[in-house]
Amino acid sequence: MDSKLTSILQTSTLLFRKFGVRSISMDEIASQLGMSKKTLYQYVENKSDLVAKVLDFYLEGSNACMDEINGNLNAIDLLMQVSRSVSREISASNPVMLFDLQKYYPALHHNFVQKKKEHVYMKILDNMLKGISEGIYRPEIDTELIAKLYVEKLFALHDPEFLEAMDFTSEKIFKVMFENHIRGIANARGLAYFENMLNHPTS
Repeated sequence: MDSKLTSILQTSTLLFRKFGVRSISMDEIASQLGMSKKTLYQYVENKSDLVAKVLDFYLEGSNACMDEINGNLNAIDLLMQVSRSVSREISASNPVMLFDLQKYYPALHHNFVQKKKEHVYMKILDNMLKGISEGIYRPEIDTELIAKLYVEKLFALHDPEFLEAMDFTSEKIFKVMFENHIRGIANARGLAYFENMLNHPTS
C-alpha cells in the first residue's frame, strides 16, 4: 500500500475513533495530515470512500493480529486467546463511531461486521477441527453450526441492549459463555485439562 495512503488511513482511523465519523470533515483530516484537500482527494473519491477504506484497513490489521496468536497452543488455550482478543476489540470500540457508522453508513457498517464475523467464524471452525485432531474435543460435534452460534454470542455479548438487560459485567458473561462452550464440545480429556486450567490459572 502507498505510504501516503497508509498515513491517511491511520490518521483518519484515529480521528474517527476519538470523535466519531460525522463530526470529522475532510478539511479537518487534510489539515491534520498537513496536506491540501486536493491532495487528499487524489487518494480517496469522497468521505464515503474514505470510510470504506478505513474500515477495510482496520479489518485487515485486526485480522492480522488475530492470525498471529500463537498456533502452538492447544485448541482450548488458543480459543481462549482468540475469544479474548475479539472481546477486547469490541469493548474498545467507540460507541459514537459505531452509532455514526450504523446511522450514516449502514451498508458499509453491515459489510464490515459481516466480514469480521466471517473471519472469526473461520478461526472458531479451525479451532474445533484442531481440538478434534488433538483428541480434546468430541469428534461428533456439528462444527459449522456450533461455530456460527459461538460467533453470534460473542458479538451479542457487547450489544448495549443486551448488557442493559443483564445485571452482570461483560467480563462475567464472557467467562460463563466461554466455559459453557468448552464444556459443550470437549471430551473427558479436554474437560480434565480445562478443569486444571480453571484451578491453576497461572500454571
